Amino acid sequence: MCDQDHSEKDLLEFEAQGKITRRQFGVMLGAGVAMMLPQVPNAVKVTESEVTVKTPDGTADCYFVHPATGTAPGVLVWPDIFGLRPAFRTMGKRLAESGYSVLVVNPFYRVKKAPTAEQGAATPIAGLVPLMTALTATTQTTDAKAFVGWLDQQASVAKNRKIGTQGYCMGGPIALRTAGAVPDRVGAAASFHGASLVGNAPDSPNVMAAKTKAQFLIAISEPDDKSRPTEKDVLKQTLGAAAEIEVYTGAQHGWCPPDSTVYNQPLAEKAWSRLLALYGKALA
Repeated sequence: MCDQDHSEKDLLEFEAQGKITRRQFGVMLGAGVAMMLPQVPNAVKVTESEVTVKTPDGTADCYFVHPATGTAPGVLVWPDIFGLRPAFRTMGKRLAESGYSVLVVNPFYRVKKAPTAEQGAATPIAGLVPLMTALTATTQTTDAKAFVGWLDQQASVAKNRKIGTQGYCMGGPIALRTAGAVPDRVGAAASFHGASLVGNAPDSPNVMAAKTKAQFLIAISEPDDKSRPTEKDVLKQTLGAAAEIEVYTGAQHGWCPPDSTVYNQPLAEKAWSRLLALYGKALA
């Protein structure tokens, strides 16, 4: 389950001082995203669009961005509880500029189109929890198959190279399940401050992931490690040498998306560099 983002505390202080409304705060965070992310060295020109993907349960609204010419490995991005928003579009575009065809999904499409968190990362989490808990292991698996299948239909996606997937907070376990759901196509999966990554049931994220030949990156925040100290050990046991597992000392839960007020750029960039290393090795 997602932890409460510190942006809510900041918002309450601003509101009390009469400086800003809740909606304005969310817009402010989204607008600042592009300025906070470092530019990609030798970035390739990209093409971006809003797309829809048919699934067994309906039609998902998504953001697709890819190099303007040629083909590139596909990457499926699962956002955190705040959903598809400017921060994740910017992150997806940055990844595409690094040489990947990237689909960023709205995981809550069954309920509403994006934006599903009206104030972005400033949205109170309590109101979003029902959206998250409605996503079961079964729906995550069927969605994963549909999204990967859609990527494989795109001319910009290299069919002779594996697909990567990455998830943040609640998206972490979905990324691991994606590897297990489409083991013949997914070559790498990454979880950033992921929650509920381990279990003993056949559909547990770690159990599904362990049955694949994929490689993994598990980036854990310091508070998450303190609250679930055995999780990293279970992941090491089930994923073995296929996984790079690290606790990011000093990183708070939610430190990677640039619209979070616990965003930690040095540690987020470290995690980003490890992601590129993973994809460079596993999707080559």
